[in-house]
Amino acid sequence: MAKTILQVEGMSCQHCVNSIEGALKEIGAIGKVDLTNNTVEVSYDENQITIGAVKEAIEEQGYDVV
Repeated sequence: MAKTILQVEGMSCQHCVNSIEGALKEIGAIGKVDLTNNTVEVSYDENQITIGAVKEAIEEQGYDVV
């Protein structure tokens, strides 16, 4: 399992948390949103999911991965 922390802009509420964590779950990753630090800690199987797919899943929800 790979683990990475991404800086994500545009998150502000519980809806943001649910959107991002739900989108990551759909692709088989586990996300933990930290609204205070504007970060998302993601755990994923690098043999099944690329970091590009993780970023795309977040960006498709309307947030910017920086």
